[in-house]
Amino acid sequence: MKPTILITGATSGIGRAAALLFGKHGYNLVICGRRRERLETLRDTLQGVCECALLSFDVRNKSEVFTAIESLPEKFSNIDILLNNAGNAHGLSPVHEGDLEDWEMMLDINVKGLLYVSKAVMPKMVQRKKGHIINIGSIAGKEVYARGNVYCASKFAVNALSEAMRIDLVELGIKVSEIKPGAVETEFSEVRFKGDKEKARKTYEGFEPLTPEDIADVIYFVATRPGRVNIADMLVLPLAQASASVIQRKR
Repeated sequence: MKPTILITGATSGIGRAAALLFGKHGYNLVICGRRRERLETLRDTLQGVCECALLSFDVRNKSEVFTAIESLPEKFSNIDILLNNAGNAHGLSPVHEGDLEDWEMMLDINVKGLLYVSKAVMPKMVQRKKGHIINIGSIAGKEVYARGNVYCASKFAVNALSEAMRIDLVELGIKVSEIKPGAVETEFSEVRFKGDKEKARKTYEGFEPLTPEDIADVIYFVATRPGRVNIADMLVLPLAQASASVIQRKR
């Protein structure tokens, strides 16, 4: 029987691509997100390919997180792999012009949401002394860039939490990995620019960014190493990107 993986932010981008890839390989899936209709569409796509449970909740809402995860049927309740993928960026303003609601959204989802879901899933991993937590960070958690301020701070926090989790859980045989993507073409920039599709398009103009499938492949590789191997930290960039702020664009 294949392991069970719980994926947050499964309605689009990296989370959806990961769900499709792990489903293709027969894993039991717990797909999570706020947009229930998208989750249902994804579940329908996976029908006949793998066993799939759907949880619709907002990672910012502590009670929703715990209620949803505690409601899982027995066959899905022992999570072997937790993919903390849900995340967001809101706004691209200098810090003195930042929007407080944007700041709260990023910290609530990227940091507190990751903690809430991990706290809900970890106890059974601890009981079994087995499991794998994979956190999706960002190059923004390695390098600060202009106008990235609070988003970068949230991803630096994900990096710190990943390292701290690994230290705290190593004696229990639980793996903790962090994958830090560079530029990936998803709905990320559309959210950051509040639905402005033209600004979002220009983010990826003049070079070939990573695709969600590229990162899903990396996640699958990290998750399927032998028990003795833990890929603790991985930075993944498109060929045209050298750092958080250096991208070679065609003129």
